[in-house]
Formats: sequence, C-alpha cells, structure tokens
Amino acid sequence: MSPTLLLILGYSAGLIGLGLWVGRRVETSQGFFVADRRLSAVLLFSTVLAANIGAGSTVGAAGLGYRDGLSAWWWVGSAGVGTLVLAFWIGPRIWRIASERGLYTVGDYLEVRYGRPVRATITALLWIGTPALLAAQLIAMAKILSFVAGTPHWAGVLIGGIVVTAYFTAGGLLTSAWVNMVQLVVLVAGFAVALPWAWTVAGGWDAVVAAAPNTEGYLNFWEGGRSGWIYLALLGPNFMVSPGLIQKVYGAIDERAIRIGLGATAAALFLFALAPPLMGMLARTFDPALADQEQALMLVLTAGLPVLLGALGLAAVFSAEISSADAILFMLATSLSKDLYKRFVRPTASDAQVLKVARAAALSGGALGVLLALVLPSVIGALSIFYALMAVCLFVPVVAGLYSRLPGVPEALAASGVGVITLISVELADLSGSSPLLDPTLLGIGASAVAFVVVAAWRSSRAAPVKPS
Repeated sequence: MSPTLLLILGYSAGLIGLGLWVGRRVETSQGFFVADRRLSAVLLFSTVLAANIGAGSTVGAAGLGYRDGLSAWWWVGSAGVGTLVLAFWIGPRIWRIASERGLYTVGDYLEVRYGRPVRATITALLWIGTPALLAAQLIAMAKILSFVAGTPHWAGVLIGGIVVTAYFTAGGLLTSAWVNMVQLVVLVAGFAVALPWAWTVAGGWDAVVAAAPNTEGYLNFWEGGRSGWIYLALLGPNFMVSPGLIQKVYGAIDERAIRIGLGATAAALFLFALAPPLMGMLARTFDPALADQEQALMLVLTAGLPVLLGALGLAAVFSAEISSADAILFMLATSLSKDLYKRFVRPTASDAQVLKVARAAALSGGALGVLLALVLPSVIGALSIFYALMAVCLFVPVVAGLYSRLPGVPEALAASGVGVITLISVELADLSGSSPLLDPTLLGIGASAVAFVVVAAWRSSRAAPVKPS
C-alpha cells in the first residue's frame, strides 16, 4: 500500500473520529439542522468555503484549465460572485425571517412564503437533482484513489461514501462546521505549497505558454473553449439560493456573522479560483495528451512534486471533496426529514423522531450518491445536472419571495415549471453550441422569470376592481 494512500486513509479515519466526538453534543433536531443558531463568522466562513470548494472546484476546474485555459477561472469565480450576493443581500434577509419564525430548511421558507404545494414541489425536485451533486464528489475521490494507488473505481467511490456519511450522520451541521475547519486548513496548506512548487518545477509561465494547445482563446481570461463568463449563468444563482448554503446561513449567530463570514468566503473564492486552472494548464507541460482531462490535477501533484508534498496536495484535494459531500448530505437529510416527513407524512412526530429520520435520510442519500457515482461519466457532467436544475427551480421563487409580498403559489409553480421545461427543451435541441447566450441554464432562468412576471400580472389584472361606466 502506497504512503499517499495510507495518509489519505488515516486522515479519513481522523475526520470520522472528530465527527463522532462532536456529534455526541447533538441531541435535538435544531442542533442537527441549524447548530442551535450559534455559528460565528469564523465557523460560517470555514463551513461555507469548505462546502464550496469541492470536486468541481478542484478536480473539475483543473480539468477545464487543461482543456480551455485561463477562462476556467469562471467556474469557481462565478461561485464567488454568487456568494457575495448571498453575503450582503439574500443571506441577512432570509436569516432574519428564519430566526423570527423558527425555520430550519429552505422548504420551511417556501411554505411560509408560498404555501405547501411549492414546498412539496421543490423538495421533490431537490431529491431528483442533489444525489448527482453528491455523486460528483465521490467520482472525484475515486479518481484520486485510482490515480494514486490503482484503486478500482467502485472501491474509491465506496470509501468516499463511507467516510462522509459516517461523520455527517453523527451530528449534522454542528459536526460539519467543526470538521470543515480541519479540512479547510489541510486544503489551504496543500494548495499553498503545491502550486508554487509545481510552477517552479514545470518552468513557470513560459513553459505553460509553450505547452498550450493551438486553440483560440486558451490564454483568454474571459472566454476560451467551452469555459468563460457564461458560467455565471450556470453557477452564480446556485450559490445565492442553494438549499445547503442557505441552511448553513440559518445557523449563523446574527446578521453580522453572515456579512463578515460570507464576505470573506467570496474573497477567498476569487483568489482560489485561479489555482486549479493553473494546475490544469501546468499538467500540459508533463503530459499534453491526457486521456482523461480530470486527471490533470493528480498528474501535477504526483509528477511535479516530491512524494511527501504530493501526498499533502492529494490529501488537500480529497479533503475538499469530502467537505462538499457533507454539505450535500445536509441538504438531503433536512429536506426529507423536515420538508417531507415532518410536514406531510407525520406532522405529530416528536423531535427525537425527526432527528432519527434525518440521520436515516443521510444514510440513504449517501447510498444513492454511491450508486449514481458508479454510472455517471465525469465530475463536471454530474455537477452540471444539479446546478442547472437548482438554478431554474429555485432562483426566481426564492429571490422574488424575499423582495415582493404580492406573488403567491401560482407564480412560484409557474416559474419552476416553465424553467425546467425550457431547460430540458434547450438541452434536447442542443442550441448552446451556436452561441453562449443560448446556454440552457441561462434561458431556463430567463423563462422562469418571465413566467413569474406574466402570472403575477395576470392575477393582478383579475383582482383589480372594475370601475363603473
């Protein structure tokens, strides 16, 4: 067994142990769902940043950098833009509502704002799309273990699924917040050492330029290949209204913690966004013809670094995948236990019963993610399924509900329904290749907004009193 694999397995065992230890303090559903609303700015920063830097932000973004060049910055940079909006506009406002009304989930908010039908619809869609997001993290973990030690794909997926499910199930958000602090330290240390060392070994910017493919836009920051600013449409809205992130916001101690914690998170994402694409571009100096572009990051960490430093870098990447995976289990567990079980199946359920169902839902979600990871082809492919679906379903209803009191159930259902139909239609028509503006997610959000406004205007006109002639 390789030293790197031993390090990763030992690190994973340590995370499970820490999670089980912290989880002993969680005995209520409020502790599990929102950490008793006691997260400081520091804890909020660490848990949200760790959740945002996952498979797509590391393995996926490096693969995009290998393929498309500098414009891959927008994959993580767009998450920074979305987090900035969440920090100063959406986050404080929705936290105020949640704390006043005792809300635990995004489903709670949707029911308060629109009613039960919207809550049920969005929760069902969440369970359709979210397992694909978890699968993406497990695929990335499997790629790391396969590259390092030749571990079979199925075994890598299973190891990742067991690690994250074990420690999250113990204590929910509180466990995640503390474990994420450890993961973040490992992640930052790993990339802070790996990137400059590999950059020097490869020969710096001159070597990157010399190894660049003869394709238009490879060194263009704004747009190159299939990457660029268009990622704002796919990713930006998700980081403003993602259920997992909003529910972490619910756990903040006050609005100031949200502004400071998430503002710092956005700044960190803007800085980090350049590291994986540069690592992917560096990979071309070691192998310009990788069969699997999503192995670019692992190639640099093994070929471009001494064994011990490479092991630290790989542990950092593995840490990133795990930290994002627990945020996804958080979404699945809370939506099933609170939004479906407590609200529709057994309204009289006790707090202990809800907590038991939440833990069972986390186990079920972990198993489903493992199964999907065995059949989905790539990290970016799996992520795109989730990001697109959540953007067109949630963005318009959540944001419009925060800033307008008039629209109700018809507007929210129309926005989600039309958004999903448009997304699927454009995907099937395969129009995005002709122009970035025909991106399925961008058109889906646009159609969702139009449907919301049209239904609101129609209902307003019908409700207007008729003046006597």
